[in-house]
Amino acid sequence: MKIVEVRVNGLILEHKSQQNIVILREVEGERILPIWIGPGEAQAIRRILSEEAFPRPLTHDLLHLIVEGLKAKITRVLIADLRENTFYASVFVERESEVLSIDARPSDSIAVALRAKAPIFVNDKLLQPPPQQEEGEAAAPEAGEGKPRELTEEEKAEQLRRYLEKLNPEDFGKFQL
Repeated sequence: MKIVEVRVNGLILEHKSQQNIVILREVEGERILPIWIGPGEAQAIRRILSEEAFPRPLTHDLLHLIVEGLKAKITRVLIADLRENTFYASVFVERESEVLSIDARPSDSIAVALRAKAPIFVNDKLLQPPPQQEEGEAAAPEAGEGKPRELTEEEKAEQLRRYLEKLNPEDFGKFQL
């Protein structure tokens, strides 16, 4: 299996279904992986992305603190498979020379990886090309020498939002909460 490092590119609340979607994007490219997640996991991810502090540790914070307390380290997360509309992930914990792979939901894995500052990897086969400009959408103005200008982050986010609104969550996996 070829794996690719990704980062959390965004967290979206899809308005029609009121479901949360975490968007992973490859570090060295444009492909994405949208994963529908529960509200608790979305809050945990949103909280760490916005650097919001809580007076007491929440579940993902607690797990990270326990691993550190055992003199171990979360070294990486791998989202490896999609079977029957469910994504499968593993959290890798290292202590001395031992490595333990722990089965976990991708949403929990991402929340823990963000706290541990551990890299997140995805099976290359799960990544999808970024959304393309739709017919009738205004093209980015030319930027001299015949090259179109790069889209701004806001334009990319809007393009991604429109793309995601058209997707069916069952196409990409759904968690049984």
